[in-house]
Amino acid sequence: MEIHNIPLLRDPVMIIAFTGWNDAAEGASGALEHLLSAWREKDDDVVPQLIADVEAEEFYDFQVNRPQVSIDDSSIRSITWPGTQVFGLAIPSMKRDLVLVTGVEPSMRWKRFTSDLLDLADDLEVSLVVTLGSLLADSPHTRPITVTGTASHPNIADRLGVSISKYEGPTGILGIIQDGCMRRGIDAISLWAAVPHYASNSPSPKASLALINSLEDFLDISIPLGSLQIDSDEWEKSVDELAAEDNDVADYVKA
Repeated sequence: MEIHNIPLLRDPVMIIAFTGWNDAAEGASGALEHLLSAWREKDDDVVPQLIADVEAEEFYDFQVNRPQVSIDDSSIRSITWPGTQVFGLAIPSMKRDLVLVTGVEPSMRWKRFTSDLLDLADDLEVSLVVTLGSLLADSPHTRPITVTGTASHPNIADRLGVSISKYEGPTGILGIIQDGCMRRGIDAISLWAAVPHYASNSPSPKASLALINSLEDFLDISIPLGSLQIDSDEWEKSVDELAAEDNDVADYVKA
Protein backbone atom coordinates (compact mmCIF):
# COMPACT_ATOMS: atom_id res chain seq x y z
CA MET A 1 0.00 0.00 0.00
CA GLU A 2 1.37 3.39 -1.00
CA ILE A 3 0.59 6.13 1.53
CA HIS A 4 0.19 9.58 -0.03
CA ASN A 5 -1.10 11.59 2.92
CA ILE A 6 -2.18 11.15 6.54
CA PRO A 7 -4.73 13.93 7.12
CA LEU A 8 -5.93 15.16 10.49
CA LEU A 9 -9.43 13.74 10.86
CA ARG A 10 -11.85 13.99 13.77
CA ASP A 11 -12.90 10.65 15.29
CA PRO A 12 -13.13 9.16 11.78
CA VAL A 13 -15.43 6.35 10.67
CA MET A 14 -14.04 4.07 7.96
CA ILE A 15 -16.67 3.04 5.38
CA ILE A 16 -15.72 0.24 2.99
CA ALA A 17 -17.30 -1.14 -0.19
CA PHE A 18 -15.90 -3.26 -3.00
CA THR A 19 -17.21 -4.26 -6.40
CA GLY A 20 -17.50 -7.97 -7.08
CA TRP A 21 -18.93 -10.77 -4.96
CA ASN A 22 -20.18 -8.45 -2.19
CA ASP A 23 -21.91 -6.01 -4.56
CA ALA A 24 -25.15 -7.25 -6.13
CA ALA A 25 -26.52 -4.71 -8.62
CA GLU A 26 -23.67 -2.38 -7.60
CA GLY A 27 -25.70 -1.34 -4.57
CA ALA A 28 -22.75 -1.08 -2.17
CA SER A 29 -20.22 0.40 -4.57
CA GLY A 30 -22.89 2.86 -5.73
CA ALA A 31 -23.42 4.01 -2.14
CA LEU A 32 -19.68 4.51 -1.67
CA GLU A 33 -19.37 6.45 -4.91
CA HIS A 34 -22.23 8.66 -3.77
CA LEU A 35 -20.41 9.41 -0.51
CA LEU A 36 -17.34 10.51 -2.45
CA SER A 37 -19.31 13.25 -4.22
CA ALA A 38 -22.30 13.92 -1.94
CA TRP A 39 -21.07 17.12 -0.31
CA ARG A 40 -19.43 18.78 -3.34
CA GLU A 41 -22.53 20.65 -4.49
CA LYS A 42 -23.14 22.10 -1.01
CA ASP A 43 -19.57 22.82 0.07
CA ASP A 44 -16.66 23.29 -2.33
CA ASP A 45 -14.22 22.73 0.53
CA VAL A 46 -15.46 19.18 1.19
CA VAL A 47 -13.32 17.29 -1.32
CA PRO A 48 -12.02 13.75 -0.83
CA GLN A 49 -8.27 13.59 -0.19
CA LEU A 50 -6.42 10.55 -1.52
CA ILE A 51 -4.77 8.92 1.49
CA ALA A 52 -3.47 5.70 -0.03
CA ASP A 53 -3.85 3.22 -2.83
CA VAL A 54 -3.09 -0.46 -3.05
CA GLU A 55 -0.42 -1.89 -5.32
CA ALA A 56 -2.46 -3.90 -7.82
CA GLU A 57 0.32 -6.40 -8.61
CA GLU A 58 0.25 -7.84 -5.07
CA PHE A 59 -3.45 -8.51 -4.63
CA TYR A 60 -5.19 -8.88 -8.01
CA ASP A 61 -5.41 -11.61 -10.61
CA PHE A 62 -5.49 -9.69 -13.86
CA GLN A 63 -7.16 -12.57 -15.70
CA VAL A 64 -10.09 -12.23 -13.27
CA ASN A 65 -10.12 -8.42 -13.05
CA ARG A 66 -8.53 -7.22 -16.25
CA PRO A 67 -6.94 -3.77 -16.66
CA GLN A 68 -9.03 -1.38 -18.74
CA VAL A 69 -7.72 0.53 -21.77
CA SER A 70 -9.16 3.97 -22.49
CA ILE A 71 -8.45 6.65 -25.10
CA ASP A 72 -8.75 10.37 -24.39
CA ASP A 73 -9.77 13.21 -26.72
CA SER A 74 -6.18 13.44 -27.98
CA SER A 75 -6.18 9.74 -28.94
CA ILE A 76 -3.75 8.98 -26.13
CA ARG A 77 -4.22 5.50 -24.69
CA SER A 78 -3.96 4.80 -20.97
CA ILE A 79 -4.43 1.73 -18.77
CA THR A 80 -6.40 1.68 -15.52
CA TRP A 81 -5.46 -1.17 -13.21
CA PRO A 82 -7.89 -2.79 -10.77
CA GLY A 83 -7.15 -1.69 -7.23
CA THR A 84 -8.31 -0.09 -4.01
CA GLN A 85 -8.11 3.53 -2.95
CA VAL A 86 -8.54 5.15 0.45
CA PHE A 87 -9.87 8.71 0.75
CA GLY A 88 -10.29 11.07 3.68
CA LEU A 89 -13.31 13.32 3.85
CA ALA A 90 -13.31 16.16 6.39
CA ILE A 91 -16.86 17.48 6.83
CA PRO A 92 -17.11 20.59 9.06
CA SER A 93 -20.88 20.25 9.43
CA MET A 94 -20.51 16.82 11.05
CA LYS A 95 -19.07 15.77 14.40
CA ARG A 96 -16.93 13.06 12.80
CA ASP A 97 -15.04 12.76 9.55
CA LEU A 98 -15.03 9.85 7.10
CA VAL A 99 -12.44 7.52 5.65
CA LEU A 100 -13.80 5.97 2.44
CA VAL A 101 -12.36 2.76 1.00
CA THR A 102 -13.40 1.86 -2.54
CA GLY A 103 -12.16 -0.60 -5.12
CA VAL A 104 -12.33 -4.06 -6.61
CA GLU A 105 -12.46 -7.03 -4.25
CA PRO A 106 -8.89 -8.39 -4.17
CA SER A 107 -8.19 -11.77 -5.72
CA MET A 108 -5.49 -13.02 -3.34
CA ARG A 109 -3.54 -12.46 -0.11
CA TRP A 110 -6.61 -11.40 1.81
CA LYS A 111 -4.87 -11.67 5.19
CA ARG A 112 -2.10 -9.31 4.08
CA PHE A 113 -4.59 -6.97 2.40
CA THR A 114 -6.73 -6.78 5.56
CA SER A 115 -3.70 -6.28 7.79
CA ASP A 116 -2.41 -3.41 5.65
CA LEU A 117 -5.84 -1.74 5.56
CA LEU A 118 -6.37 -2.02 9.33
CA ASP A 119 -2.82 -0.81 10.01
CA LEU A 120 -3.82 2.32 8.13
CA ALA A 121 -7.07 2.51 10.12
CA ASP A 122 -4.98 2.46 13.30
CA ASP A 123 -2.72 5.22 11.96
CA LEU A 124 -5.78 7.34 11.18
CA GLU A 125 -7.25 6.62 14.64
CA VAL A 126 -10.41 5.16 13.13
CA SER A 127 -12.94 4.46 15.88
CA LEU A 128 -15.48 2.49 13.84
CA VAL A 129 -15.46 0.46 10.62
CA VAL A 130 -18.64 0.07 8.55
CA THR A 131 -18.59 -2.35 5.61
CA LEU A 132 -21.29 -2.08 2.94
CA GLY A 133 -22.59 -4.99 0.89
CA SER A 134 -25.55 -5.92 -1.29
CA LEU A 135 -26.95 -9.37 -1.96
CA LEU A 136 -29.66 -11.01 -4.04
CA ALA A 137 -32.86 -11.78 -2.13
CA ASP A 138 -36.43 -12.96 -2.57
CA SER A 139 -38.05 -9.56 -2.29
CA PRO A 140 -40.17 -7.55 -4.76
CA HIS A 141 -38.81 -4.28 -6.10
CA THR A 142 -42.00 -2.42 -5.19
CA ARG A 143 -41.26 -2.67 -1.46
CA PRO A 144 -38.59 -0.73 0.43
CA ILE A 145 -35.20 -2.43 0.18
CA THR A 146 -34.32 -4.04 3.48
CA VAL A 147 -30.93 -3.28 5.02
CA THR A 148 -29.62 -5.61 7.72
CA GLY A 149 -26.99 -4.44 10.19
CA THR A 150 -24.81 -7.11 11.79
CA ALA A 151 -21.65 -7.50 13.85
CA SER A 152 -19.34 -10.50 14.10
CA HIS A 153 -19.26 -10.71 17.90
CA PRO A 154 -22.18 -10.71 20.39
CA ASN A 155 -20.61 -8.06 22.62
CA ILE A 156 -20.14 -5.65 19.70
CA ALA A 157 -23.63 -6.37 18.35
CA ASP A 158 -25.21 -5.67 21.73
CA ARG A 159 -23.22 -2.48 22.34
CA LEU A 160 -23.81 -1.02 18.87
CA GLY A 161 -27.45 -2.08 18.63
CA VAL A 162 -27.23 -4.44 15.63
CA SER A 163 -27.84 -8.15 15.14
CA ILE A 164 -25.20 -10.81 15.59
CA SER A 165 -24.33 -12.35 12.24
CA LYS A 166 -25.67 -15.93 11.92
CA TYR A 167 -24.25 -16.47 8.44
CA GLU A 168 -22.25 -19.63 7.75
CA GLY A 169 -20.66 -20.43 4.40
CA PRO A 170 -18.32 -18.85 1.84
CA THR A 171 -17.38 -15.27 2.59
CA GLY A 172 -15.93 -12.32 0.73
CA ILE A 173 -13.30 -9.78 1.70
CA LEU A 174 -15.87 -7.95 3.86
CA GLY A 175 -16.16 -10.97 6.13
CA ILE A 176 -12.37 -11.11 6.47
CA ILE A 177 -12.21 -7.40 7.33
CA GLN A 178 -14.95 -7.81 9.94
CA ASP A 179 -13.00 -10.68 11.51
CA GLY A 180 -9.79 -8.64 11.42
CA CYS A 181 -11.50 -5.75 13.20
CA MET A 182 -12.81 -8.05 15.91
CA ARG A 183 -9.33 -9.50 16.50
CA ARG A 184 -7.84 -6.00 16.80
CA GLY A 185 -10.55 -4.68 19.08
CA ILE A 186 -11.89 -2.24 16.48
CA ASP A 187 -15.66 -1.70 16.54
CA ALA A 188 -17.13 -2.83 13.23
CA ILE A 189 -20.54 -3.47 11.71
CA SER A 190 -21.73 -4.56 8.30
CA LEU A 191 -24.75 -3.16 6.43
CA TRP A 192 -26.25 -5.35 3.70
CA ALA A 193 -28.97 -4.31 1.24
CA ALA A 194 -31.30 -7.00 -0.14
CA VAL A 195 -31.68 -6.56 -3.92
CA PRO A 196 -34.55 -8.29 -5.80
CA HIS A 197 -33.00 -11.33 -7.49
CA TYR A 198 -34.75 -10.67 -10.81
CA ALA A 199 -33.51 -7.05 -11.03
CA SER A 200 -29.75 -7.47 -10.62
CA ASN A 201 -28.60 -6.89 -14.20
CA SER A 202 -28.31 -3.12 -13.91
CA PRO A 203 -27.05 -0.85 -11.12
CA SER A 204 -29.67 -0.30 -8.42
CA PRO A 205 -29.68 3.24 -7.03
CA LYS A 206 -32.59 2.12 -4.83
CA ALA A 207 -30.22 -0.28 -3.04
CA SER A 208 -27.57 2.44 -2.77
CA LEU A 209 -30.15 4.85 -1.35
CA ALA A 210 -31.24 2.28 1.23
CA LEU A 211 -27.63 1.88 2.38
CA ILE A 212 -27.14 5.65 2.54
CA ASN A 213 -30.31 6.02 4.63
CA SER A 214 -29.10 3.26 6.96
CA LEU A 215 -25.76 4.99 7.36
CA GLU A 216 -27.58 8.20 8.26
CA ASP A 217 -29.61 6.40 10.90
CA PHE A 218 -26.71 4.44 12.39
CA LEU A 219 -24.22 7.32 12.48
CA ASP A 220 -26.87 9.97 13.26
CA ILE A 221 -25.74 12.17 10.37
CA SER A 222 -27.32 13.84 7.35
CA ILE A 223 -25.96 12.92 3.90
CA PRO A 224 -26.95 15.05 0.87
CA LEU A 225 -28.90 12.80 -1.51
CA GLY A 226 -28.44 14.78 -4.71
CA SER A 227 -30.18 12.91 -7.53
CA LEU A 228 -30.13 9.57 -5.73
CA GLN A 229 -33.86 9.62 -4.89
CA ILE A 230 -34.80 10.51 -8.48
CA ASP A 231 -32.47 7.79 -9.82
CA SER A 232 -34.06 5.32 -7.42
CA ASP A 233 -37.56 6.18 -8.64
CA GLU A 234 -36.48 5.81 -12.27
CA TRP A 235 -34.89 2.44 -11.53
CA GLU A 236 -38.14 1.23 -9.96
CA LYS A 237 -40.09 2.36 -13.04
CA SER A 238 -37.68 0.47 -15.30
CA VAL A 239 -38.21 -2.69 -13.26
CA ASP A 240 -41.98 -2.09 -13.48
CA GLU A 241 -41.57 -2.25 -17.25
CA LEU A 242 -39.58 -5.47 -16.93
CA ALA A 243 -42.32 -6.98 -14.79
CA ALA A 244 -44.97 -5.98 -17.34
CA GLU A 245 -43.10 -7.91 -20.05
CA ASP A 246 -42.35 -11.01 -17.97
CA ASN A 247 -45.28 -13.01 -16.62
CA ASP A 248 -43.15 -14.86 -14.06
CA VAL A 249 -41.82 -11.60 -12.62
CA ALA A 250 -45.29 -10.04 -12.68
CA ASP A 251 -46.76 -12.97 -10.76
CA TYR A 252 -43.93 -12.83 -8.24
CA VAL A 253 -44.43 -9.12 -7.61
CA LYS A 254 -48.18 -9.57 -7.16
CA ALA A 255 -47.63 -12.38 -4.67
